[in-house]
Amino acid sequence: MKKQKLPLFDNLLSLLYPQVCAACGTLLYSHEETVCLSCRVLLPKTGYEKEESNPVSRVFWGRIPFNAVSACYFFSKQGKIQHLIHELKYKKNTDAGLFLGKEIAKELIQSPLYQNIDCIVPVPLHPKKIRIRGYNQSEIIGKGMAEVIQSRLNTNNLLRTAASTSQTKKSRFARWENVKDIFVLNQPEEFAGKHILLVDDVITTGSTIEACGRALMQSPGIKVSVAAAACAVS
Repeated sequence: MKKQKLPLFDNLLSLLYPQVCAACGTLLYSHEETVCLSCRVLLPKTGYEKEESNPVSRVFWGRIPFNAVSACYFFSKQGKIQHLIHELKYKKNTDAGLFLGKEIAKELIQSPLYQNIDCIVPVPLHPKKIRIRGYNQSEIIGKGMAEVIQSRLNTNNLLRTAASTSQTKKSRFARWENVKDIFVLNQPEEFAGKHILLVDDVITTGSTIEACGRALMQSPGIKVSVAAAACAVS
C-alpha cells in the first residue's frame, strides 16, 4: 500500500524549499502548483483560438496558408506572461512551460479549428542553443499540450540548420532575413496528409513561424495550424 504524505512533512519541506509562483514570485500555498490561484484568474487570455480571423492569424494573410493561428495570452513587458516565459527560457523552470502548454491545450480542444491534430511540432532550436539552455522551451510547452490533446510530439522532422542571431531588436524585414532559410523538413512524406500543430512561445512579427511553415508545406497534403503561448501583436 502506498503511504500518503503527512501534512507536517509537506509543511517542513515548504519551509526548507519554498515554492513560488512562476508568474508573480509570491509563495505558493500547499494546494497550489506552479502558478498561484490569483494569477491563474488574472492571466490575460485572448480567446483567439475560436476566431478564424483574429489579429494573430491576419499577420500571415497573403504570406502562408495556415489552417488556423492563435495565441493563448497577450504578452506585455513586465507582465505575468513575460515572467512565466522568462522563468521557462532562462531560469530552467520547465514546470512553467508545462503549465502554459496545458492551459493552451484546454482552450484549443474547445475550438473547431483545432480538431483532429495528428502531431504536435515545436519550433526547433539549433543543437548549439539546446546545449547552452538544456532544452527547447517550445518543446516543453508542446509536451504540456500533448498531455491534454493526447497527440504525439514530433521533434525530429522539422529541423533548424543554423543558429540564428537574436531577433529581439530587429525590424520585421531583418527578422525574416535572419530565419528564412534555416528550417528544413527531414522527411516530408512523414507529415503527408497530416494535420500538424506548430507550437512556439511568443509570436511577434511571425517571421519564425512563417519560415517553419514554408518548410512544413513541402509535405504533400499537409494542413498546418499554429498555436503560441502568447502574442505581442496588436
